[in-house]
Amino acid sequence: MEEIIKGTLMIIGGAEDTKGNCIILRRLVELANMGEGKLIILTAATEQPEKVAQKYLDVFHRLGSTEIKTVHIQTRQDANGENQVQELRQASCIFMTGGDQLRITALMGGTKTEAALFDAFNSGTVIAGTSAGASVMSETMITSGNDDDAPKKCTLKMAPGLGLLKEVVIDQHFAQRGRIGRLLTAIAQNPHVLGIGIDEDTGLVITNDSVLEVIGSHAVTIVDGKNSDFSNVSELNPNEILAFTNIKMHILPAGYKYNIQYRRPIIRR
Repeated sequence: MEEIIKGTLMIIGGAEDTKGNCIILRRLVELANMGEGKLIILTAATEQPEKVAQKYLDVFHRLGSTEIKTVHIQTRQDANGENQVQELRQASCIFMTGGDQLRITALMGGTKTEAALFDAFNSGTVIAGTSAGASVMSETMITSGNDDDAPKKCTLKMAPGLGLLKEVVIDQHFAQRGRIGRLLTAIAQNPHVLGIGIDEDTGLVITNDSVLEVIGSHAVTIVDGKNSDFSNVSELNPNEILAFTNIKMHILPAGYKYNIQYRRPIIRR
């Protein structure tokens, strides 16, 4: 069976706590401090890199991280820059901010920094991302779709992601923006792929044993359509409602775990 993941990922649903106990970001600092390199804030997703980076610099310093560096990638020339490449290769943790996930793939796809990101990941660097930085982790990512709407083919757009996590598609700001319909449509179009919807101020830590652990204040929704027995998605006109039957779904709050490779929840007793 193909490996789902080769390193450690932290995938955050967006709007994580940055002022209170900061459970998610505190865990990230702990993971970063286990390595010998710096915690890198990668701002490729945002058009306001200085403002966004400063917010996280302040939080990570307050939480006890002593070596932090920002890497701004705003052009494909930046993405092939030797300084940026070296910073990523020497990181113990790389944190991708929110913004637009298409900016990450459009700016970094096929560049030296993308190769450096994978090299770092495969050698033990923790890769983390929030919001857009979460969606881009999977091989196929959701780029847009109507929130709080019934599942329809016309509402969903997808594109290739970075592919750090195999056989999964991720959606973020999940319950807060009513995104169950668009995740169901994504899974109907790709039933072999596992759908993971992550609420705000909620995250996953996924290790190379393919087990995810839920952390934070809300929940993760997992949609498994692998054994579904009917879908009309291929016959739909763009505005018609999806039919999709015999789907398995799990809701997992903090402390619960799930094995992605074997598609089994690990129930806390």
